[in-house]
Amino acid sequence: MATYSGTKEFEGATFVRTSFKGATVRHSDLSGVTMRSVDVDGLDIDSHDLFFGTLVVNGVDVVPLVDAELNRMFPGRELQKAQTPEGLREGWVAVQAAWQTTVAETPPELVDAHVDDEWSLAQTLRHLILATDAWLRGGILGVEQPFHEIGQIFTGAAEMGFDMSIFRADPPTYEEILAVRAQRQQMVTDFLATVTPELLAEERANPWGGDDWHPTVGDCVRVILEEEWAHLRYIRRDLALLQG
Repeated sequence: MATYSGTKEFEGATFVRTSFKGATVRHSDLSGVTMRSVDVDGLDIDSHDLFFGTLVVNGVDVVPLVDAELNRMFPGRELQKAQTPEGLREGWVAVQAAWQTTVAETPPELVDAHVDDEWSLAQTLRHLILATDAWLRGGILGVEQPFHEIGQIFTGAAEMGFDMSIFRADPPTYEEILAVRAQRQQMVTDFLATVTPELLAEERANPWGGDDWHPTVGDCVRVILEEEWAHLRYIRRDLALLQG
């Protein structure tokens, strides 16, 4: 089966009576794609950026419907958009309780198991360590090199010029992952315990660079919450498949 990577040859193209059955699309730009009279039975879309735009199905923008259903499935998820210290604290408590349940209920033999090219539970927890480091230690607190050596960075970071020497080559044990994860969780808890509306409104530099966006402290906290809820959904989805 052919693989197309890093190509723009399909931009603006028209496909008529073409079969994409069983195809996989990853890390690609599908914005503005128009589909008419298509068979979408079993079409599975997963987009972290879904809530920043529209997805129109049969004339209906389904993004608000998906957002509402996810809030129903994950009580407290709606607080990832909270603007007050109290709301952010409540949202953090909710997502950490949900994570505690997932970690406790995962059989040891599935900790390193994964579906296709997705991350395992162990890798996911390492990524959340990195997310906390980036947005709390780096973005909010301004630590020059905020990353723990066992953090799991996103795919393609090396190609973007990120210094991968920060991270340890040999994989950590699950016990070490849980210990560092607990430390990072406590850092967020401690920060939110005393944060004020005035501090939430202060601007910071984007920890991933660039001058197009200067997040507030509140924005940085909300990114942490979004990361926590999104990856909880991913890993629960994959664990259900692995156990099913």
